[in-house]
Order: sequence, then structure tokens, then C-alpha cells
Amino acid sequence: MALTEIFILSLAYLFGSISSAIVICRVMGKDDPRTVGSKNPGATNVYRIAGKKAATLTLIGDLLKGVIPVWISQKMGMDGIGQSLVALAALLGHCYPIFFKFKGGKGVATAFGALLAVHWVIGVSLLAIWFAVFSVSKTSSISAIIASLSVPLSSFYVMPEAIIPLNIITLIVIWRHHENILKLLSGNESDFK
Repeated sequence: MALTEIFILSLAYLFGSISSAIVICRVMGKDDPRTVGSKNPGATNVYRIAGKKAATLTLIGDLLKGVIPVWISQKMGMDGIGQSLVALAALLGHCYPIFFKFKGGKGVATAFGALLAVHWVIGVSLLAIWFAVFSVSKTSSISAIIASLSVPLSSFYVMPEAIIPLNIITLIVIWRHHENILKLLSGNESDFK
């Protein structure tokens, strides 16, 4: 692997490690999202504890953490596999941020931004399924889990060469929701409200 590619992968991880939720809550004088609510530094928890404006800013920040590194990799001429690895690095940064003791969010928005940048079909499919499930369930976690399962199928058709890193992204997002899965199975998962 070339030094340029290693640099971009490292940059993607570091960029992903900037927690939008924590930074925005600090700037807005709100509670640290790791200490209240679901204790997850993501847009859904920020919405619950700090309101719509903070949640919207968090969502945009998390999306950009996925989009920007992939966009840079494209400008640097990296192929589909390289771009998918950059997307994976950004997601790992979000979920396991070096700046916040490796305790990050669940990765849904960052994964979506990265996948949308890698290939629009994968991103649009993910978003469409998330909205379809959410419109019925009103539960962010189950929407994310089911939508994530669309990535292997869509990537198989549009980017088969990059299916391994893209499937790893899916597995990470699902793994990060393992507590939600247990709550869903026991009937204790909270809806968006």
C-alpha cells in the first residue's frame, strides 16, 4: 500500500474520531451525551437531551465525517476498494475514537455518508429502507439494523470488487447495536420520542 493511501486512511480514521455529538453539546452548553439518556454520542440521543438544533448539527457533522474522507480518496484517484477502505476507516474512527478513549457512537450516519460517497446506489438504498422501516416502527435502532442489511445486496450489484470492506461496515453497524437488539428482543427498546 502506497504512503499516500496510508495517509488518507489515517486521516479518515482521525476525522471520524471527532465526535460531532460531544463537540456540539459542549459548544451549546448541553450535557455530555455519553453521560445522559442512552449514553450514546449520536444524533438520536442528542435529540432527546439537547433538542432538534443540536441533533441536526450532530447528524450533519456525522454525515460529513463519512463523506469528506471518501471524497478526498476519490480526488486522489483511489479505486473502489480503496474508497471502501477509507469509508471503513472513517466508521472505525466514529465508533472507536482515539480522541474520546475509543468510546464512540453506533456509526449509522457516518456509515451512510461514507457509503453514499462511495456509490450513490448503496447510499440511496440504505436511506430508503431506513425511512421505510422508521415510518412503521418509529424506532431508530431497528431502522438502522434492517437498513444496514441492504448494503451486502446493493454492493454485490454495483461494487462487487469492494464487497468485503462494505460488508465489514455492515457488521460493525449491527454489532454496535447489539444492546439495542437485546432490548428489541425483550420489548424494552425506546422509540424515537
